[in-house]
Amino acid sequence: MNLDLLFENLTNPALLYFILGIIAVGLKSDLEIPHNSSKFISLYLLFSIGFKGGQELSHEVINSEIIWSMFFGISITVIIPTYTFFILKRKISVNDAGVIAASYGSISAVTFVTAVSYLEMHQLELHGYMVAIMALMESPAIIVGLVLISLFNSEQNKKINNSAILRHSFTNGSVLLIVGSLVIGYLTSAKEAQGIQPFTNDLFKGFLAIFLLDMGITSGKKLKSFFSYGWFPFAFAMIIPLVNGCVFAYLSSIVTQDTSNRFIFAILAASASYIAVPAAMKIAVPKANPGLFLPMALAVTFPINITVGMPLYFYIAQNY
Repeated sequence: MNLDLLFENLTNPALLYFILGIIAVGLKSDLEIPHNSSKFISLYLLFSIGFKGGQELSHEVINSEIIWSMFFGISITVIIPTYTFFILKRKISVNDAGVIAASYGSISAVTFVTAVSYLEMHQLELHGYMVAIMALMESPAIIVGLVLISLFNSEQNKKINNSAILRHSFTNGSVLLIVGSLVIGYLTSAKEAQGIQPFTNDLFKGFLAIFLLDMGITSGKKLKSFFSYGWFPFAFAMIIPLVNGCVFAYLSSIVTQDTSNRFIFAILAASASYIAVPAAMKIAVPKANPGLFLPMALAVTFPINITVGMPLYFYIAQNY
């Protein structure tokens, strides 16, 4: 792999702000992003990426490649939680295994947004329909995780409110905003879209840097308690995303030859949800331990993906 790609990503301002957040926690600094500001920035990022994706989608002609790409994306969210569940349940409870498997089968919108910035750094554009595929990949893993928990849970009296969890997976704020923004971007004319371009485009990287600073602070606070669970969760959270990303970066050549699409498929396969899935599973599987699955996705997998993962997936997408 070209080490220049790795060095280039390691010197990305957004990533450096993430590292600064972790350092701030280690130094016991009082640095923090107010909760309301953090929520606004996360909503802005989802709005921006959805709207821009809708604009790109409006210029696309629906063809067999797009249709097959959608099936490929959904397949990823079924395959990953299924195989990871059986690895996980050998070491941890069925409830925790199901929730973690669902997290790794679903996607991280923030990792996706960071990946879009990485593409722009390499003068490559995101195809709008990949935003739609990302939205499609949010919920199936939750369903798979619930089915697996139901099948293997020894507590016969344990009941899951499937209708509530399905409704939540589709009406979750992050899902609704990015899908809604995609539709609005698709319907908006190029002339009208140009009027808000300074907000949707020019401010994007700055807001991303501040958001990753907040993510670094959050991750740093969770690291200490997470290590008390031993080596297995840490090893899983490091190795499995890299395996998923590399495998699906390679397999994506079956449905597309476009480098940016293949890179995004790898990112979607490698990322783990720490917003939508935990929020949904809190309703469905209250016995699952958030002190385990949240740090795995946020404090380990997320930084692994944006440091080592992205250059690796990009290299495979370009060359294989």
